[in-house]
Amino acid sequence: MKKLITYTVVALFVTATISFAKTPDKEAIMKKETAAWQSFKDKSADDFKKLVDKDFRGVYEDGIAKMQKELDDMQKWDMKSFEISDFDSFSDEKDVIVTTYTVKLEGTYSGKDMAGTYNCGTVWKMEDGKWLAIFHTNIKQQPAS
Repeated sequence: MKKLITYTVVALFVTATISFAKTPDKEAIMKKETAAWQSFKDKSADDFKKLVDKDFRGVYEDGIAKMQKELDDMQKWDMKSFEISDFDSFSDEKDVIVTTYTVKLEGTYSGKDMAGTYNCGTVWKMEDGKWLAIFHTNIKQQPAS
């Protein structure tokens, strides 16, 4: 009985260690988030699709986007710069990570000035051994009234 308990505890410890090892740390997931923004800014659809799931959903001021709309909108953006700050991430599952942060960007969308600071959130999921964004939202901060 003592051996069975010992083996059970060891198995539980090993399983927990493996689970934690699969979830990237805050810095690693921030690099993925930054890479997704950079590929969007660079209008690199191929690089973007390496970071974002084919079944992606985005929720924005102008509506809900699936992957094709996101790629179409990418071509309408002229993003000059972006800067991520206040980055945070958490996970209570080994295959899902939620990130929240602000991004200050300079640029236009279809010729309209979109410069400002946005509150953002992304859900990342482990798919076939890769972390892919499956959901994203951003809301432009409004000036204090």
